[in-house]
Amino acid sequence: MADNQNPGNFANRPKDEVREIASKGGQASHNSGFASMDPDKQREIASKGGQASSGSFEPGSEKAREAGRKGGSK
Repeated sequence: MADNQNPGNFANRPKDEVREIASKGGQASHNSGFASMDPDKQREIASKGGQASSGSFEPGSEKAREAGRKGGSK
């Protein structure tokens, strides 16, 4: 497939490249975020109990309550 329209799709990649990525067990695409932080930084953030997050809602707002109701329903 010379004209690769969607390189993110494994079906469009060369088999050798797919094998190389697969051999890394998912480690190839993740080199940032919480898991890659040093343990002291992780502890600092975790100790805040979610307050370090910017969050999407103002605590106690109607939107937050509505989202909570939706999250608890099936």
